[in-house]
Amino acid sequence: MLTKKKLLRNSRLYLILDAQVNSYSELFEIAKKAVLGKVDIVQLRDKSGNIKDILKFSEKLKKLTDGKMPFILNDRPDLALAVSASGVHVGQDDIPIKYARKILGKNAIIGVSCQNYIHAQKAQDDGADYVGLGSIHKTLTKPDRQPMDVDLIKKITKNIKIPVFAIGGIQISNIAEVKIFGIERFAVCRAICQAKDIDKAIDDFKKAIQA
Repeated sequence: MLTKKKLLRNSRLYLILDAQVNSYSELFEIAKKAVLGKVDIVQLRDKSGNIKDILKFSEKLKKLTDGKMPFILNDRPDLALAVSASGVHVGQDDIPIKYARKILGKNAIIGVSCQNYIHAQKAQDDGADYVGLGSIHKTLTKPDRQPMDVDLIKKITKNIKIPVFAIGGIQISNIAEVKIFGIERFAVCRAICQAKDIDKAIDDFKKAIQA
Protein backbone atom coordinates (compact mmCIF):
# COMPACT_ATOMS: atom_id res chain seq x y z
CA MET A 1 0.00 0.00 0.00
CA LEU A 2 1.36 3.41 -0.96
CA THR A 3 2.14 5.77 1.91
CA LYS A 4 0.61 9.25 2.01
CA LYS A 5 3.90 10.80 0.93
CA LYS A 6 4.33 8.39 -1.99
CA LEU A 7 0.80 9.28 -3.06
CA LEU A 8 1.82 12.93 -2.87
CA ARG A 9 4.87 12.40 -5.09
CA ASN A 10 2.66 10.70 -7.69
CA SER A 11 0.04 13.44 -7.54
CA ARG A 12 -0.70 15.81 -10.40
CA LEU A 13 -4.26 17.12 -9.83
CA TYR A 14 -5.04 18.70 -6.45
CA LEU A 15 -8.65 19.75 -5.83
CA ILE A 16 -9.42 22.51 -3.36
CA LEU A 17 -12.90 22.36 -1.85
CA ASP A 18 -13.57 25.93 -0.71
CA ALA A 19 -16.53 26.55 1.57
CA GLN A 20 -16.59 30.17 0.42
CA VAL A 21 -17.16 29.00 -3.17
CA ASN A 22 -19.67 26.17 -2.60
CA SER A 23 -21.91 25.08 0.26
CA TYR A 24 -20.89 22.05 2.27
CA SER A 25 -23.64 19.97 0.69
CA GLU A 26 -22.37 20.95 -2.78
CA LEU A 27 -18.77 20.26 -1.76
CA PHE A 28 -19.62 16.74 -0.63
CA GLU A 29 -21.24 15.95 -3.97
CA ILE A 30 -18.17 17.37 -5.73
CA ALA A 31 -15.92 15.29 -3.47
CA LYS A 32 -17.80 12.11 -4.42
CA LYS A 33 -17.21 12.91 -8.09
CA ALA A 34 -13.56 13.67 -7.33
CA VAL A 35 -13.09 10.23 -5.77
CA LEU A 36 -14.71 8.50 -8.75
CA GLY A 37 -12.77 10.72 -11.17
CA LYS A 38 -9.54 9.86 -9.35
CA VAL A 39 -8.36 13.32 -8.41
CA ASP A 40 -5.04 12.86 -6.60
CA ILE A 41 -5.51 15.04 -3.50
CA VAL A 42 -8.37 16.99 -1.94
CA GLN A 43 -8.13 19.91 0.45
CA LEU A 44 -10.86 21.48 2.54
CA ARG A 45 -10.52 25.25 2.76
CA ASP A 46 -12.88 27.13 5.05
CA LYS A 47 -11.60 30.53 6.12
CA SER A 48 -14.75 31.69 7.91
CA GLY A 49 -16.63 28.60 9.05
CA ASN A 50 -17.07 27.56 12.66
CA ILE A 51 -15.04 24.70 14.09
CA LYS A 52 -18.02 22.37 14.56
CA ASP A 53 -18.98 22.64 10.88
CA ILE A 54 -15.38 22.11 9.74
CA LEU A 55 -15.00 19.04 11.94
CA LYS A 56 -18.34 17.56 10.92
CA PHE A 57 -17.60 17.92 7.21
CA SER A 58 -13.98 16.81 7.62
CA GLU A 59 -15.08 13.55 9.23
CA LYS A 60 -17.35 12.84 6.25
CA LEU A 61 -14.61 13.77 3.81
CA LYS A 62 -12.08 11.59 5.62
CA LYS A 63 -14.37 8.55 5.35
CA LEU A 64 -14.98 9.26 1.67
CA THR A 65 -11.31 9.65 0.73
CA ASP A 66 -9.72 7.16 3.13
CA GLY A 67 -7.51 4.70 1.28
CA LYS A 68 -8.11 6.50 -2.02
CA MET A 69 -6.31 9.86 -1.81
CA PRO A 70 -4.78 12.21 0.76
CA PHE A 71 -7.16 14.61 2.47
CA ILE A 72 -5.57 17.91 3.50
CA LEU A 73 -7.10 20.48 5.84
CA ASN A 74 -6.29 24.15 5.34
CA ASP A 75 -4.71 26.22 8.14
CA ARG A 76 -5.54 24.06 11.17
CA PRO A 77 -3.17 21.24 12.20
CA ASP A 78 -5.13 20.79 15.42
CA LEU A 79 -8.32 20.01 13.49
CA ALA A 80 -6.37 17.89 11.01
CA LEU A 81 -5.14 15.80 13.94
CA ALA A 82 -8.64 15.55 15.42
CA VAL A 83 -10.10 14.04 12.24
CA SER A 84 -7.00 12.03 11.24
CA ALA A 85 -6.54 14.00 8.04
CA SER A 86 -3.50 13.22 5.92
CA GLY A 87 -2.03 16.62 6.66
CA VAL A 88 -2.37 20.37 6.63
CA HIS A 89 -1.76 23.26 4.25
CA VAL A 90 -0.55 26.54 5.75
CA GLY A 91 0.07 30.04 4.48
CA GLN A 92 2.92 32.42 5.20
CA ASP A 93 1.04 33.96 8.14
CA ASP A 94 -0.18 30.67 9.60
CA ILE A 95 1.43 28.28 12.07
CA PRO A 96 5.12 27.60 11.22
CA ILE A 97 6.01 24.22 9.77
CA LYS A 98 7.99 23.07 12.82
CA TYR A 99 4.96 23.48 15.09
CA ALA A 100 2.60 21.87 12.60
CA ARG A 101 5.03 18.95 12.43
CA LYS A 102 5.06 18.63 16.22
CA ILE A 103 1.29 18.44 16.24
CA LEU A 104 0.84 16.06 13.29
CA GLY A 105 4.01 13.96 13.37
CA LYS A 106 6.64 13.00 10.81
CA ASN A 107 4.28 11.04 8.54
CA ALA A 108 1.82 13.88 7.95
CA ILE A 109 1.81 15.86 4.72
CA ILE A 110 2.53 19.55 5.25
CA GLY A 111 2.15 21.98 2.36
CA VAL A 112 2.96 25.68 2.28
CA SER A 113 1.68 28.55 0.13
CA CYS A 114 4.63 30.39 -1.43
CA GLN A 115 4.72 33.61 -3.42
CA ASN A 116 8.46 33.98 -4.00
CA TYR A 117 11.72 32.05 -4.08
CA ILE A 118 12.62 32.81 -0.47
CA HIS A 119 9.28 31.38 0.68
CA ALA A 120 9.80 28.20 -1.35
CA GLN A 121 13.39 27.68 -0.24
CA LYS A 122 12.47 28.19 3.42
CA ALA A 123 9.53 25.82 3.12
CA GLN A 124 11.82 23.15 1.71
CA ASP A 125 14.51 23.78 4.34
CA ASP A 126 11.93 23.66 7.15
CA GLY A 127 10.67 20.25 6.06
CA ALA A 128 7.56 20.99 4.02
CA ASP A 129 6.38 18.14 1.82
CA TYR A 130 5.15 20.35 -1.02
CA VAL A 131 4.78 23.95 -2.14
CA GLY A 132 1.63 25.63 -3.43
CA LEU A 133 3.06 28.21 -5.82
CA GLY A 134 0.94 31.18 -6.79
CA SER A 135 -0.87 33.04 -7.87
CA ILE A 136 0.12 31.84 -11.33
CA HIS A 137 -2.78 33.77 -12.87
CA LYS A 138 -5.34 36.19 -11.47
CA THR A 139 -7.79 34.45 -9.17
CA LEU A 140 -10.95 35.38 -7.30
CA THR A 141 -9.60 33.61 -4.22
CA LYS A 142 -6.77 36.15 -3.91
CA PRO A 143 -8.04 39.09 -5.99
CA ASP A 144 -5.33 41.54 -4.86
CA ARG A 145 -2.44 39.24 -5.80
CA GLN A 146 -0.72 39.81 -9.12
CA PRO A 147 0.31 36.91 -11.40
CA MET A 148 3.82 35.58 -10.88
CA ASP A 149 6.79 36.50 -13.01
CA VAL A 150 7.71 33.74 -15.48
CA ASP A 151 11.38 33.80 -14.50
CA LEU A 152 10.45 33.30 -10.86
CA ILE A 153 8.32 30.27 -11.72
CA LYS A 154 11.17 28.77 -13.74
CA LYS A 155 13.69 29.39 -10.94
CA ILE A 156 11.50 27.71 -8.34
CA THR A 157 10.67 24.68 -10.46
CA LYS A 158 14.35 24.25 -11.34
CA ASN A 159 15.74 24.53 -7.82
CA ILE A 160 13.04 23.33 -5.41
CA LYS A 161 13.13 19.55 -5.10
CA ILE A 162 9.89 18.92 -3.23
CA PRO A 163 6.66 18.81 -5.30
CA VAL A 164 5.49 22.20 -6.56
CA PHE A 165 1.79 22.70 -7.32
CA ALA A 166 0.77 25.70 -9.44
CA ILE A 167 -2.24 27.48 -7.99
CA GLY A 168 -4.26 30.53 -8.89
CA GLY A 169 -6.48 30.86 -11.92
CA ILE A 170 -5.59 27.44 -13.27
CA GLN A 171 -7.81 26.55 -16.24
CA ILE A 172 -7.74 23.75 -18.79
CA SER A 173 -6.93 26.41 -21.38
CA ASN A 174 -3.72 27.51 -19.63
CA ILE A 175 -2.33 24.17 -18.46
CA ALA A 176 -0.08 23.80 -21.52
CA GLU A 177 1.52 27.24 -21.15
CA VAL A 178 2.19 26.69 -17.43
CA LYS A 179 3.79 23.31 -18.14
CA ILE A 180 6.34 25.09 -20.35
CA PHE A 181 7.72 26.73 -17.18
CA GLY A 182 8.45 23.31 -15.66
CA ILE A 183 5.27 22.89 -13.64
CA GLU A 184 3.91 19.34 -13.53
CA ARG A 185 1.35 19.63 -10.74
CA PHE A 186 -1.77 21.77 -10.51
CA ALA A 187 -4.15 22.86 -7.75
CA VAL A 188 -7.64 23.76 -8.92
CA CYS A 189 -10.74 25.13 -7.24
CA ARG A 190 -13.36 27.05 -9.24
CA ALA A 191 -12.56 25.56 -12.65
CA ILE A 192 -13.79 22.22 -11.31
CA CYS A 193 -16.11 23.14 -8.43
CA GLN A 194 -18.13 25.61 -10.50
CA ALA A 195 -18.10 23.60 -13.72
CA LYS A 196 -21.46 22.66 -15.24
CA ASP A 197 -20.18 19.11 -15.71
CA ILE A 198 -17.77 18.30 -12.89
CA ASP A 199 -17.00 14.78 -14.12
CA LYS A 200 -15.99 16.13 -17.52
CA ALA A 201 -13.97 18.97 -15.98
CA ILE A 202 -11.94 16.51 -13.90
CA ASP A 203 -11.39 14.27 -16.91
CA ASP A 204 -10.39 17.21 -19.11
CA PHE A 205 -7.92 18.49 -16.52
CA LYS A 206 -6.32 15.07 -16.20
CA LYS A 207 -5.94 14.78 -19.97
CA ALA A 208 -4.47 18.29 -20.23
CA ILE A 209 -1.97 17.60 -17.43
CA GLN A 210 -0.90 14.29 -18.95
CA ALA A 211 -0.63 15.65 -22.51
